[in-house]
Amino acid sequence: MANQITFDRQTYINRRLKFIEEVKTGMYFFMGNDDIGANYKDNVYPFRQDSTFLYYFGINQPNLYGLIDADTGKTYIFGDDIGIDHIIWMGKLPLLSELADNVGIDMVLPLSKTRDYVSRNAHYLPPYRGDHYLFFNTNLGMNVDETDQHVSTKMIKAVVKQRSIKETQEIEELHKAVNATAEMHGHILKSARPGLKEYELVGMAAQKAWELGCTWSFNPIMTKNGQTLHNHDYHNMLKDGQMLLFDGGCQMPSLYAGDMTRTMPVGKRFDTRQEEVYQIVLAALDHSVSLLKPGVRYLDVHLAAGRVLFEGLKSLGITKGNTEEAVNAGAHSVFFQCGLGHMMGLDVHDMENLGEPIVGYHENLIKSTAFGLRSLRLGKELEEGFVITVEPGLYFIPELIDLRRSEGQYKEFINYDELEKYKNFGGIRIEDDYVISKDGYTLLGQPLAKSIEDIYGLRDQAF
Repeated sequence: MANQITFDRQTYINRRLKFIEEVKTGMYFFMGNDDIGANYKDNVYPFRQDSTFLYYFGINQPNLYGLIDADTGKTYIFGDDIGIDHIIWMGKLPLLSELADNVGIDMVLPLSKTRDYVSRNAHYLPPYRGDHYLFFNTNLGMNVDETDQHVSTKMIKAVVKQRSIKETQEIEELHKAVNATAEMHGHILKSARPGLKEYELVGMAAQKAWELGCTWSFNPIMTKNGQTLHNHDYHNMLKDGQMLLFDGGCQMPSLYAGDMTRTMPVGKRFDTRQEEVYQIVLAALDHSVSLLKPGVRYLDVHLAAGRVLFEGLKSLGITKGNTEEAVNAGAHSVFFQCGLGHMMGLDVHDMENLGEPIVGYHENLIKSTAFGLRSLRLGKELEEGFVITVEPGLYFIPELIDLRRSEGQYKEFINYDELEKYKNFGGIRIEDDYVISKDGYTLLGQPLAKSIEDIYGLRDQAF
């Protein structure tokens, strides 16, 4: 069981003081996570602390709750120390009072006292686990619908405002996470070859992550079917002439995450068509990154990437017409169905449990429901201290192509006869991570090969 404190005592005190300064008044309840049984109670999934609880209270162990009283400035932890039955199996752990003192908590109380301090008037964040809902039902008599209805928008906005701007020490942790992620990706770039199964490469990536003292920040995508955006089936055998898309990230013991994607030839080299499409995606990445700076709406960067992708496909005879009109009409979504990127931090999709309309948008920029744009998690203006991913791609999904053709959509912008030749092409995505700086951006971690020449240099090591 992890219980180390990532940052110093004053960091957590300052975070809570800043939160109180923002909200000014009220009681704020923070749900920690519990151990969850996979197939019976004692065979648990790997424990993952709630990120917001960890951000403010710093203790990475299960079965804890936190409370901030903004009116008095006092902070509380509710939890119980383990007894001898657990010590036998888990070893001696620090007392909760010791851990609480390490992060400057005013008072530690037993779990049984939680209901004495937490009322229906307390502010809380959106629950996302069954045990969260069970707490509200058991202690406050609230059913699922009531619990969802009373989620505090005020608290969500305060947390999002604070967690969105990464502290210097957070950025240091993110650099470590992305460095590990890049090393893991480099290992796969030098290992993939025909005759291997996708799951063998997943195993190699997992071994490298563990060697680096990390775990995965999300279940990786390792697939020859790059057109399937979140493909978690790993049973295909790789063959020469195919491409392999690896989307994976490492998570530090601090739980800060990395997230990168590389697409590579299974053999030594891409074929001509693969090179052409790869260059288009790389051009979209380079152009998107060049636009990053405070004040720029990420929605506009996403649309700029769409224009580069659409214009690039013209050189292959797949698209036609006015590029600006085509992107405004959504024609690029036949090939670019997902968003350009997302916030990243303690969560690989940072604060996603708090709701994209607040995390990635605001009152003056409402998230679109249009196909393609509805998958853009981040649209609002970038700020110094934001950490984001940039991940353009081109995905040739046969079922979507057939559907749009049968609907007669985008005929003025797409040469469907030419596109028919690419229906079995697959997909290409390239992804890096960036922190927004005062005048622009900084790449997180050490650079990882992404030009065709550099990719080939690593691929040669696989043979």
